[in-house]
Amino acid sequence: MKKIMQKESLADQAFNSIKDAIIAGKLAQQEELPEEKLATDLGISRTPIREALKRLAAEGLVQMNKAKPATVATFTKDNALHYMEIRKLLEIHNIEKNADRLSDQVLYELNKNLEGQLEAIESNQYNTFMDYDRAFHLQLANIGDNVKLADLISQMNTGVNRAFLFLSNTLPVSAKDAYMEHVKIVQALQKQEKELAKQLMILHLENVERRFLNYYTGEEKK
Repeated sequence: MKKIMQKESLADQAFNSIKDAIIAGKLAQQEELPEEKLATDLGISRTPIREALKRLAAEGLVQMNKAKPATVATFTKDNALHYMEIRKLLEIHNIEKNADRLSDQVLYELNKNLEGQLEAIESNQYNTFMDYDRAFHLQLANIGDNVKLADLISQMNTGVNRAFLFLSNTLPVSAKDAYMEHVKIVQALQKQEKELAKQLMILHLENVERRFLNYYTGEEKK
């Protein structure tokens, strides 16, 4: 993990640094997260570390333990499916409610994100693709004025991305498929075809779950 510099609050930076390390697999499942060691690694005090760990626990990435250090949460197939179920409800509702609110600026930012997704795929940078994938869904989550809805969608995407990183050898295929599905969603939004955008989002999220189940089953058989 990188040492923390300044600007954002120390707790925010600690949260992002630890979260990135977990999602990227640099911190293994069930690995202990001693506050003192994290504080030393990041060059800050234990208080923002403690706050960051509590926030990570709320996102399901960290397990808080009594009288013991927090640990990286264990990934399970059921966890991933639960995230996906909630994600479907939230993201489809968001499109239904807000798809006609997209400004030219939002559409521009979505298209720039798509460019980043494609560049990451073509350069085999699949962790970077996952960052763009999560940002894409968060950009859509923020088109409305419900901040809590956007926060929940962000949390669910974190859990789903972690599931696919666990199956990292599948990313070259799933990333290309997801990118094409994202392109079609944006095209429908640009044409103000709200119902089509909703159906494409439903199909995309169903495909995410299908790909996960196919790949997870393949991993279990190895």
